[in-house]
Amino acid sequence: MTVTALLVCHDGARWLPTVLAGLQGQTRPVDRIVAVDTGSTDDTVSLLTRVLPRECVLHADPATPFGEAVAMGADAAGEHEWLWILHDDANPDPAALQHLLAAAQEHPDADVLGPKLREWPSLRRLLEVGVTISGTGRRETGLERGEYDQGQHDEVREVLAVNSAGMLVRRDVLERLGGFDRNLPVFGNDLDLGWRAAAAGHRTLVVPRAVVFHAEAAHRGVRRTTLTGRRTHFQERRAALYTLLANTRGSALPFQVLRLAGGSLLRALGFVLVRAGREAGDELAALASVYSHPGEVRRARRDRAALTASGPADPARVRSLLAPPWLPYRHGLDFVSDIAVAATYQAQDVAERRRAATLAEAGQPPRGARVSADEDEELLEDTGWAARFLTNPRAVLVTGFVLAALAGARPAYGAVTGGALSPAPAGAGDWWRLHLEHWHAVGGGSDVPAPPYLPVLAALAGVLGGRAGLAVTAVLVLAVPLTLWGAWRFLHVVSRLVSPHGVSRWVLLAGAASYALVPVTSGAWGDGRLGTVVTAGLLPWLAHAALGFADPEPDRRWRAAWRSGLLLAVATAFTPTLWWCALLLGVAGLGAAARISPSAVGRRSVIGPPLTAVGLVPVLLSPWVVPLLLHGPRGGLLLETGRPPAATPGAVELLLGRVSETGIPLAWGGLLLALALLALVPAATRVPVLACWLVALVASVTAVVVSRMPWGLDAAGAWAGVGVCAVLLAGLWVTAAVLGLPALARLLPGTRGRAVAAVLAVAAAVPPVVGLGWFVVGGHDRFTERPDDGIPAYMAQSSLLGPAHGVLILEGGLEDGLTYTVRRGDGATLGEDEISALTPEDRDFTGNLQSMLATPTTSLTNRLSEYGIEYVVLRAPADGRIAAALDTTPGLAQASAEDRATRAWQVERTLGDDALTGPGSALRSGLLWLQAAALLAALVLSGPTRRASR
Repeated sequence: MTVTALLVCHDGARWLPTVLAGLQGQTRPVDRIVAVDTGSTDDTVSLLTRVLPRECVLHADPATPFGEAVAMGADAAGEHEWLWILHDDANPDPAALQHLLAAAQEHPDADVLGPKLREWPSLRRLLEVGVTISGTGRRETGLERGEYDQGQHDEVREVLAVNSAGMLVRRDVLERLGGFDRNLPVFGNDLDLGWRAAAAGHRTLVVPRAVVFHAEAAHRGVRRTTLTGRRTHFQERRAALYTLLANTRGSALPFQVLRLAGGSLLRALGFVLVRAGREAGDELAALASVYSHPGEVRRARRDRAALTASGPADPARVRSLLAPPWLPYRHGLDFVSDIAVAATYQAQDVAERRRAATLAEAGQPPRGARVSADEDEELLEDTGWAARFLTNPRAVLVTGFVLAALAGARPAYGAVTGGALSPAPAGAGDWWRLHLEHWHAVGGGSDVPAPPYLPVLAALAGVLGGRAGLAVTAVLVLAVPLTLWGAWRFLHVVSRLVSPHGVSRWVLLAGAASYALVPVTSGAWGDGRLGTVVTAGLLPWLAHAALGFADPEPDRRWRAAWRSGLLLAVATAFTPTLWWCALLLGVAGLGAAARISPSAVGRRSVIGPPLTAVGLVPVLLSPWVVPLLLHGPRGGLLLETGRPPAATPGAVELLLGRVSETGIPLAWGGLLLALALLALVPAATRVPVLACWLVALVASVTAVVVSRMPWGLDAAGAWAGVGVCAVLLAGLWVTAAVLGLPALARLLPGTRGRAVAAVLAVAAAVPPVVGLGWFVVGGHDRFTERPDDGIPAYMAQSSLLGPAHGVLILEGGLEDGLTYTVRRGDGATLGEDEISALTPEDRDFTGNLQSMLATPTTSLTNRLSEYGIEYVVLRAPADGRIAAALDTTPGLAQASAEDRATRAWQVERTLGDDALTGPGSALRSGLLWLQAAALLAALVLSGPTRRASR
């Protein structure tokens, strides 16, 4: 057997001396070495001419494709039987050629042979042991990522293709196949050649005992050429699409065309989700490049058809060499799981890095060293999980706390309504409809935008099987446990930032439990203030995300901005006042930073993240914000979530974290405030505790400013909801106490210090113990209240048929004044109550009703039908004069009522299906699309960054 080694080079001076040495040191020497240089600008040519005769060094243009360079070398190789193709970054093991030729002798039907590729310079990691391609164009090696070579893949076997770095091919077979495809200048030419060889009946073997070490310079972006440019991924993806379309059998081609187009779009979306915008663009550009030149694919398919016309191989054998059809779906699942894991652990990674940096600055041992008996409590390894659980008092206490909290939430099990909480609609679709529609069939009809929190509740209800009532129940029942989780996480991270060792986990547990009870002890839970309850649970997560603004890496600061903006938008959707607080806090924070470090504030990566977080909220909530600003009522931007009017806490109640009379006695909040004041005493922690007090000052100023904004809610009979400020203040008192009290306990030495520590421990344990006991005893909620509009059951059932079957409910008399409401569907549900409250009075309808009572006519009755009114109910005690006027109104027929003191009438005119249809709104449609685009962008930008391996 005669062999010519064909070496293709381009700017490979850094690897070439080793490669040439490896070629010359083969245990089975090559018969001739031919090198083709494609316009190198480094010392490649001089290195080649030092070792090889000048006639064996060929020169080509920098734009010469790999296939043409191989063809040039083959023409100069003489009559040798085999060509051994190598790259200038592929160093062969001394016995590589010997093993390849031995396998060729043992398997005379083999026409193409390839070595096992290992990573260079690590030398042990496997790159390829044969290669194939999946139906989506992915290069499949069958290896795990970073797998080491331990001889586990050392059997000689047939494969679809072998890498061109180290490929041993019969010269006549290469010529018969037409060489490498010129349309594949750099990447994918080995897969295409192997596929064509298999289709023509030739056999390709991988010989793992032959080893070549490959640096993959072009793939890793280490080497840039005229052909690859700076878009390596574009070239690789284009080669994969072209290879599949050129070689797929004709019957499967239409499906493959559609599959690759759809798959490329999904891949681009996946790259966007991991913030790899360049790769996403390359993916789409590669698709456009191949699909915009169908002639190239047609010519390639004709050439392959002519090649196999004389005697094609068995199609089943060729298909067996391709990747299994299920493999792309497994890769998709792996990709999704990788994203989920990265998103889950990125915050934990940030916290650990900050703690490690703090420890390093303090000269303390890293994580894993013993720092305190309390923190590193040792559990026996040979005991079961139950024993370990029972011997961990904190775990037992947390479990007991959660179970007691679930027991205290028993009034929220089942259908929940009462206080400020209206009944939930039948399903999540009702909330989506309210959010998406331009005009609502609520009351007399309204174009007031739906509350911004409805998509959040609808999404939660969708997860719970579409049951809206179950979503409300889940929020109320899990409010305390989920708030406990967030508070523990936040306090743990903050304590680590303040002190390298943090604080005792008992202190963390007491603080987290105290804050977890704030939604119920404030009275928001018992009063049905769903928005305040949700925001109380979100505040620890929002505060934790905002800590990322201080991260030393700009990329992480920007990610923190998008995460904070998303969480702030969700919280603002439930409690709009929080955004005003965040705005004032951002202004105050930037002002303080400007005084401390003016140069730092001037950098975009410093000032940009907090501004982005605050500015993102109006964009995400634009379908709600913009209509209220343009058309009013602007007071809706301050309205507390739930059925108005909202309770407005006084100054004392605000400071002590109470928003409603259903809350715990003020002494509970007074103890938290006292502990926060004591936390100011130790000098060691005074700075972070003062920071808590400054934020508390901003929250108090926000409550004062917002409550005095001239945006009165006349229609709702309420003003701005500042309950969230009371919850925020309670959380700040807890945070200050957790940070400052441990340092206070260490101020005094000896017996006095231990006595002070014991007193402080008891005082810190009182809020969670008393608060939990108060909650478990119960009786502090208004969920026993059930709305009753006094209409008969048959009218309620009729109103469920559609918006055209409304019920006009009249209440009062001529002397005291007559009020009216319109019931549609199953009554005012959560979300519809706020729309009704913000909808101004329909003066035309009011005038029509006044005229009907004064001088009833058929035309006035017909107007009721046009408003979608089927029944009129005069609630007890019915005013006789009003009842008499309605009795004589043409077009009204008396109807039965369950209460004798209540009178009812039915509108006789046939109702139209188009009753209560309103105009569309191009503005709202555009804002909904803007919201969707902003949400997608924020989710992508807040996720982990994909870092390409180089």
